[in-house]
This record gives sequence, structure tokens and C-alpha cells, in this order.
Amino acid sequence: MKRIKSTFSIKNLENISGIKAHTLRIWEKRYNLLEPERTDTNIRRYSLESLKTLLNVTLLYNHGFKISKIASLSNDEIPDLVRNIALKSNSEQVSINAFKLAMINFDCELFDNNYDEILNHHNFEYVFIDIFMPLMKELGILWQTGAISPTHEHFITNLVKQKIHVQTEQLQRSNTYQEDQPIFALFLPENEIHELGILYLNYLILSKGYRTIFLGQSLQTSSLETLFTYNSKFNFVTYLTVEPNKDDIMPYLNDFHEKLLAQTNSKLIIFGPQQLEIDTDNLPNKIELYRSVESFVTNYFNQNIFV
Repeated sequence: MKRIKSTFSIKNLENISGIKAHTLRIWEKRYNLLEPERTDTNIRRYSLESLKTLLNVTLLYNHGFKISKIASLSNDEIPDLVRNIALKSNSEQVSINAFKLAMINFDCELFDNNYDEILNHHNFEYVFIDIFMPLMKELGILWQTGAISPTHEHFITNLVKQKIHVQTEQLQRSNTYQEDQPIFALFLPENEIHELGILYLNYLILSKGYRTIFLGQSLQTSSLETLFTYNSKFNFVTYLTVEPNKDDIMPYLNDFHEKLLAQTNSKLIIFGPQQLEIDTDNLPNKIELYRSVESFVTNYFNQNIFV
């Protein structure tokens, strides 16, 4: 595990804030908003405090404040104003920036307050699809380019997981199921550990009033056969982020079809970027691919297809 990143290049700041490096240099020179240190080779390096300041400034700037006005504010006024705006704004990008600020500060309170305020005005589906998913996509790019450390990414990812777990538990406690309803069994294949997508799908299916059996990460196909001792028909659901890899994905699907689908009334529903590696011309029957949650919901929950 890398140490927590404590210094940043101007390119890092550009990537995290969305403000062009040229503009950052102008703000630095004209308004003294940032105070970089210089390396022996005269390259700017910015501290964690500078990044926090920039995220605050960016949030205010994107909310209509002139940079000259922001520069006139005291060090105490800016964070208070930022928190007030972040908690009351309906802008997705403002909310995303507020979550970034919580991440950089390792600030659970800011994360929770921002989340609670959004949830007061929107349902959890909106929070996840319109806020959390774009946030995680941005953070994935920032992590890959070295703009943030794995520590930051893990911190925010686990807070998002907490929210999904809370929402899921509430549904599990309140839902009642009909005996003839289809059962959805959610899992990730062996060596696949990226579980945000499958956690949300579990919540989503429960929210539509259907029963789920959530099995989690890295499960061998043979292990799933045990489910047929409980019921004869399942809608298996998985989310393929990196596994199976390009060379293994078609053998994996063929094996899954032979062991779990061919002789049963079950099917396999696949989400995730790795489905782009699937040879759709030779895809076994009873396997469905979904690029979006919306199309899945339309197909399974907006029509009376289980007659």
C-alpha cells in the first residue's frame, strides 16, 4: 500500500479540480490562492492543504462566486461557506466535489452530511446513479494517474458501500415475497472483487419487491450448483469488471451454461465493462447482456412478464 499522497503536481490539481493549469497559475499569481513549493529543478509542488484550498475555491467558483470575491474571504469563511453550499445545492457536480473534499480530508462527517442532504430531496437510486457512479469513475481515473492514493480511493469506496448496505438492510427487513416470484442470485465470478456494481444491483432488485440471494465476491461456478437444492429456477446476476479476462470469458460462459443453465429454467444476467469481450455471435442461450440498469429494469420490472 502506498503512503498517503502529500504533494501534488499542477497537473494533479488540474485533474482533481477540473480547473486548467493555466488558470491555476493565474489564480496563484494574481490572487495568491495557492502557495506552491519549488523543487531543486524549479518544478511546482503543492501540499495537501493547497489541494484542500483549491477544492473549496473550485466549489465556490463553480457555484457562481467570482474569483476576486473568493480571494477576499478569510481562511475561516471559505470552509463554512463551502459546507453550506454543498449541503443545499441540487447540482450533481457540486455534490461530487463535496464528496471529493470529504475524501481528501478523510472527513466522514462531511460525507454523511452531504449524503443526508441529497437523500432528503432524492431517492437512493438517484444518489447512486447520478452522484456515486460519476464520482467513482472520476476517482478511478485519478487513482490510475497517481493524482490520489489508494488510501483515498479505499476511504470513499467503503463509505459508499456502507450506504448501500444500510439501504439494503432496510429493504430486507420490510419486504414480503410471493412464493411464485422469481429469485435473483447475485454473485461475482472467481477472482472478481469489484463489488460496488453488484451491491447496488442487489439493492435495486430488492427495491422492486423481489427476493435476492446475495453471494458476494469470487465464487466458483461449481459452488452455485448448491442453490438448486433450495429452488429449481434462478435469475443469476453478475457484474464483470475485470474477470474473467478476455481469453477466459467465453470458456467461462460456456461452462456456466452447461453446468447451471442448459438443463434448468434458469438464466444468467451480465452487467459490467468486461462484457465487451464477449463474442455475442456465439453466446450460449439463456445468457443476457445489459449495458444499463435502465434497460434491465424495463425488461424485468416494468412489464408483467412473469405470468
